[in-house]
This record gives sequence, C-alpha cells and structure tokens, in this order.
Amino acid sequence: MRYAIYFTPPADDPLTVAAAAWLKRDAFSGREADLGDLEGLDQDEHHRITEDPRRYGFHATLKAPFELAKGQSETGLISALEAFCGREFSFSLPSAVVGQLGPFFAIIPGATHPPLQDFAARVVEGFERFRAPLSDADIARRNPDRLGAAQRENLLRWGYPHVFDAFRFHMTLTGPIASERSDTVATVVKRRFADFVHKPLTISGLGLFIERERGAPFTIHSWHPLIGA
Repeated sequence: MRYAIYFTPPADDPLTVAAAAWLKRDAFSGREADLGDLEGLDQDEHHRITEDPRRYGFHATLKAPFELAKGQSETGLISALEAFCGREFSFSLPSAVVGQLGPFFAIIPGATHPPLQDFAARVVEGFERFRAPLSDADIARRNPDRLGAAQRENLLRWGYPHVFDAFRFHMTLTGPIASERSDTVATVVKRRFADFVHKPLTISGLGLFIERERGAPFTIHSWHPLIGA
C-alpha cells in the first residue's frame, strides 16, 4: 500500500469533471468517464498518451507516493491531514494555463506563485514523518544519474526530486508526446480545457490518494478542504 498527498479540486468541480472525461477515469469514484469528441485524435492515440496520468488520476503532486514509516498508521496519517488542512487557508493561483513540461502537457501556473511554492514546501515537510525510506529499487526507478545534484539530494532526503526550489506545480494531462504530434495534441488539449485557462485556479483542498498494490490505479481515499474553501 502506498499513499500520496495531492492537490485536486473537489469531486464535483467542473475542472475535475472535465479532467476525468479527458483521462477517461474519475479518481474519486474509480469509474471510467465519458471521453466525448476528440476532434483531432483517434481513440487509440488518446488511450496511449493518457495511460500514465490515467493511473494516477487528475492531480498535482505535493507529497509523492510513499509507504508508511514503521510505527505510523493510516488513521494517524488521516488525522494529521485533517489537522493540516484545518489550519491552512485556501488560496488561488492568479492564472492557470495549458503548457508543456518537456514532452508532457499539463495544467500549470501562468507564472511562479510564491504562496503556492511555500504551501507545497509545508506539505512536504509536514508529512515527512509518515514516509518510509525509499527502497533501492524505488531510487533506481527515478534514474538518479540523470538528475542534477540538488534533485538527487532531494530524492534521497525527501523521497522525490522535485521539491522546494525544484518544485513546479503541474496537473498532468498526457504522457510524453512525440515532437511530430505535439502541435496537434496541443490544439486538442487547449480546446478541451479552454474554459479553465487564463483564469484563477483555487487551491481548495488536498486529496489522500491510495495505491493498494504496486501498479494499481490510484484512488482518492478522502478529500480535505482548506479553511475558507
């Protein structure tokens, strides 16, 4: 069993509904969602490029997947998450856009937002006591030789390379896209999420995601609102 603490909007939020339709899976219910018209992609290509984000569910990583440390429990983790959300205020990114991180498409901030960076850091630090150390196999899966020195240090210290100064908020929409298909995929994705870009994105709560066995789809165990959400 692995746990993760991710940002995702509430189950009935229009962005959650739109993302579930795009990924063809709702992480809250675990059910397949209706994709609708792709307008530029065939079903096989869509299934292939969304396979990885479909398994994880629509989210932004804050505390990457972890097994519980010795002496910790799911009940204790949930209580700590409830307490954390009960003292943190909701806030909004000024503007979200559909952009690329390398070959991946994702919903990202239009510009770096310091309150978001600080919030993400508090999540990483606040739940570190619940995280069991990574196994050698888990470290190897992150290809540490391809990481910079700071990211390798983050991986070994915090279980994830992209934290603190290396953190970049993103809600993944695709796997890697071949360069010759990038323009087409960009057009389709931007059209699908046109109602949500260049508008504020409210960080309203945190989801506790669970992977019941390695390789299984992540589902949302519980969603916890921040103050004012």
